[in-house]
Amino acid sequence: MEKGKLSKIEKFWILYDVGNSAFILLASTMIPIYFNSLAETAGISESDYVAYWGYAASVATLCVAVIGPLLGTVADTRGYKKPLFTIFMLLGVLGCMALSAPMPWFLFLAVFVVTKVGYSSSLIFYDAMLADITEPKRMDQISSHGYAWGYIGSCIPFIVSLVFVLFYDSFGITPTGAMGIAFCLTGGWWLLLSLPLLKNYRQRHYTEPETRILKSSFGRLIQGLRDLKEHRRIFLFLAAFFFYIDGVYTIIDMATAYGSALGLDSQGLLLALLVTQIVAFPFALLFGKAAKRCPAGRLIKVCILAYTAIALYAIQLDRQWEFWVLAVCVGMFQGAIQALSRSYFAKIVPAEKSGEFFGIFDICGKGAAFLGTALVGMISQITGSPNAGVGVLAVMFLIGFVIFRRADRLNSLS
Repeated sequence: MEKGKLSKIEKFWILYDVGNSAFILLASTMIPIYFNSLAETAGISESDYVAYWGYAASVATLCVAVIGPLLGTVADTRGYKKPLFTIFMLLGVLGCMALSAPMPWFLFLAVFVVTKVGYSSSLIFYDAMLADITEPKRMDQISSHGYAWGYIGSCIPFIVSLVFVLFYDSFGITPTGAMGIAFCLTGGWWLLLSLPLLKNYRQRHYTEPETRILKSSFGRLIQGLRDLKEHRRIFLFLAAFFFYIDGVYTIIDMATAYGSALGLDSQGLLLALLVTQIVAFPFALLFGKAAKRCPAGRLIKVCILAYTAIALYAIQLDRQWEFWVLAVCVGMFQGAIQALSRSYFAKIVPAEKSGEFFGIFDICGKGAAFLGTALVGMISQITGSPNAGVGVLAVMFLIGFVIFRRADRLNSLS
């Protein structure tokens, strides 16, 4: 392969990031605002609907934390990774489209949880594919390309959806109808950009199938968890990842609901978060290139400290322009910390057990996000102030930084 040039399968793998990122952009921008309008119509208070949104995100991530490791281990069996990926990708796509149907707020939350479970579970198998589609020395670059193009590519269906949502009168439709178009457009985009990977992916690293797949996979998972204490560097990385990525995903999940509860203008919030996507594109690529010259561990530490400062800044946020500053700062480090963490982990685990380890990785990643979203929700309800819940995220980032320093030191010595 020509140095620096992406192979066909690497491009197809990156395309899935572009497809699924359209959903997560919608989930972090328009969907919370739409849910808030459903809740307000039903007479739910501001602090309560922020809390309910946080609880829904927590339930979704907790479900994935429970099923992810076992399914990830099953996916390591020859011939299983692609089918499992397909099932959960379709669950997410169809769930996204189902959100277009008119329904009460509690049913909407239930369908959203199912959709989020499909989305998050598909990423377990997708992330584990990284070891199959490229070489270890290219993982930082390819992972960064995935997030970078995901951020900028997801803006295409988002902008089209935003036109319908903001100017629904001009199209002769209702706000609910405009959101229905947004859900269907996003689901269709996600499905379309998944097809090239589905057609061309081949599992290169695997374990041979046994007679009882689930039973043997469960046994391998238990043994893998026991072996973690012998792989101290992997264990410490996962512990650090649990804390710092918890804060990252909480900010993604709660940003729009938080800003909306503070009374900030909905259109301004959507445009600010669109800026986050645009800023994230060059910075993810920049950090990916920087990883060729600077150890990825050092770059991850820079990102964690930057996020600590962002969380502290968000405590006092109460003006529209401050939210714009927050959006730009998040964009600078969001893609980098996710991409480098994914590739860093892929390089320190056995390739033939990538599904098993990425299932555990998901517990400590998106599975851990239930803690942050639940804490923000509970503290918002108890204090009656959405600002009060944000301070806990800075503590999460600092704990993650301290543990990651130890893990990275061990990886440097190995």
